[in-house]
Amino acid sequence: MRRRLHLFSHRHLLLPKPTNPLRAIPCFPILHPPQSSPRRFSSSTLSRDDGVSLCCQMWIDNFRHPDRAVTSLCPLLRRFDLWLLAYQKVATDDTGSYTPRSSLSTSTLQDLLALRNAVLDGKFKWGARLKFFIKSPRDKTDYDSLSKRKIKTILTTTQPSPFQDKIVQEILLMILEPIYEPRFSPKSYAFRPGRTPHTVLRVIRRSFAGYLWYIKGDFSVLLDGMKVGLVINAVMRDIRDKLVVDLIKDALVTPVIVTTVEKKEKKKKRKYQKKRVLAEDEPKPDPYWLDTFFGFAPEEAERVPNWGHCGVLSPLLANVCLDEFDRWMEGKIKEFYVPSKSDVIWNSPEEEQGNTSWPEFVPTSGPDKTRKMDFVRYGGHVLIGVRGPRADAAALRKQLIEFCDQRFMLKLDNESLPIEHITKGIMFLDHVLCRRVVYPTLRYTATGGKIISEKGVGTLLSVTASLKQCIKQFRKLSFLKGDKDPDPQPCFRMFHATQAHTNAQMNKFLSTMVEWYRYADNRKKIVNFCSYIIRGSLAKLYAAKYKLRSRAKVYKIGARNLSRPLKEKKGQSPEYQNLLRMGLAESIDGLQYTRMSLVPETDYSPFPSNWRPDHEKLLLEYIKLEDPKTLEEQRSCISEQGLVTPQDYISMLVWNYKRNSLAMDQLSLVRSNESVVGKQHLLVDSNQHDQDQINKEEENDGRMNAAQM
Repeated sequence: MRRRLHLFSHRHLLLPKPTNPLRAIPCFPILHPPQSSPRRFSSSTLSRDDGVSLCCQMWIDNFRHPDRAVTSLCPLLRRFDLWLLAYQKVATDDTGSYTPRSSLSTSTLQDLLALRNAVLDGKFKWGARLKFFIKSPRDKTDYDSLSKRKIKTILTTTQPSPFQDKIVQEILLMILEPIYEPRFSPKSYAFRPGRTPHTVLRVIRRSFAGYLWYIKGDFSVLLDGMKVGLVINAVMRDIRDKLVVDLIKDALVTPVIVTTVEKKEKKKKRKYQKKRVLAEDEPKPDPYWLDTFFGFAPEEAERVPNWGHCGVLSPLLANVCLDEFDRWMEGKIKEFYVPSKSDVIWNSPEEEQGNTSWPEFVPTSGPDKTRKMDFVRYGGHVLIGVRGPRADAAALRKQLIEFCDQRFMLKLDNESLPIEHITKGIMFLDHVLCRRVVYPTLRYTATGGKIISEKGVGTLLSVTASLKQCIKQFRKLSFLKGDKDPDPQPCFRMFHATQAHTNAQMNKFLSTMVEWYRYADNRKKIVNFCSYIIRGSLAKLYAAKYKLRSRAKVYKIGARNLSRPLKEKKGQSPEYQNLLRMGLAESIDGLQYTRMSLVPETDYSPFPSNWRPDHEKLLLEYIKLEDPKTLEEQRSCISEQGLVTPQDYISMLVWNYKRNSLAMDQLSLVRSNESVVGKQHLLVDSNQHDQDQINKEEENDGRMNAAQM
């Protein structure tokens, strides 16, 4: 049964606005007024503040006090502003169109309020199949009039997550993500805002420039599911709210029905299928280039956790559980660090990283070298770099196996945690990490002022895109066949699309590939290979579509970049140009990056050592500016240096203008205001000057009056 709120009392609707933005809105009782005087309410009567501003305030408060214990989250769960924001987010994902708050109907607000009250009262059940507090705008099914067969099918087969479950998942994510983000380790990069695989590659290029031994750990089994007790214990380390913990526990414990009813499909003759027309509220399918690009996801990023009924909350819970591993590894980094003064980099505790862009001189191992280690984690995959003897890496691997067995009950062995040398090449995120030998010229000044130049030998870390992995992804998407000599295959999925539309789709795909391989040393080579495969695939498609027999004939008519219309046998004929000028023909964009010289260069921009995402920088800067100590420090610095703040300068101008009805120009102010001490003299001099001018004006007025008489 749905719980609906028909009317609020006038006393409750006219409550004063709370001063604290995080203050809870009271849970209103359900009243049943007489039918003779119905009243309507909107989202403005239920929500006092904006949900976005409330989320911003949560992020600011949690970054201001990252270690504060969280004991009560019920006031935030009562805020109807957050529920409205969660509904808009889920409805947009479900329907493909944004729904403003002003256009929400009364029945939708009533259902959303009933869902909120059910969550607060503990009456909400995950995975409901027939009874809903609120339904999706696209769901027009009348569940009261279903037949027994359809009801049985709904209860026994796999169904998508209910719409109300997604709203509760979104509200929990909006509340918990600001709490955990400032607590997470900066070494984890997956499933977090502002952190991408590009961030991992740039960190590896900068921070892993001297490591010899690498340990690759695969914890992706944990992303498929962990024991409920481990997840709840990890959440309760920071969250002590019983209602939120019970919601997460119920989402993990409630079974998910995945059984399907087997049907015997009859063989039907293939008939002509008409082009399906989308409904008004039906979202458009993903474009072909986007669907194709998702096929190029690295192995480390393919697996996304989805635990029980947690939905979008699952990646956050996975990071919460694995954060204990990150903290353990950070402790091991401090224990392992042994500096050496004779080393080129990392030779002092104060300088944590050193200049890793400078080539490190061989040999890179031995007792006179700094012993150090570092790691990065992307989801369930860990990359650990060790600088030192191999025995240290083996000892660390043994400790890592014991830790995973005790904390996560994960049985690992030496084969699942291989130790590889940098010379063999380490694959991570579809990029190969290897060592490149360089011979820089060293110039230094000897005794007597003589400049000596010598050839040195050094090593740099190279991050190269894996061509073998790229071929594997293309083969998985049926773009080519063969390993040693890859041969492009026609992409018949675009057979019924126009030439202009097909070229536009592939250009978007190529642009995305160029951006994906932005930080690879062989960016030009790998993108040129992708362009060759796609261009050959399209040429074979057009040869089959326009009956041109071969790719050579397609290139002869349509040019190298396939920009000329293939319908016209003569290429760009005058008729096509006239139709194009009049807007009756569709312009055809040629394929991009048909030559290696057109591919942009690799991005080698330096990466800062203490990098943070932009949103975290803004939050920390805002918190620092709000601190009264910062304002006092700025004022003391200004007074010590004898400067004038812009606020004081404007106030002096306004004061003089109001006092004397004369606006002072900036030049006279700068000349007279040589120091802060001379502010009072400035005011006195300006007053005296104004008084003399007033006396002259009075004398002139007296002479004018005498002349008139």
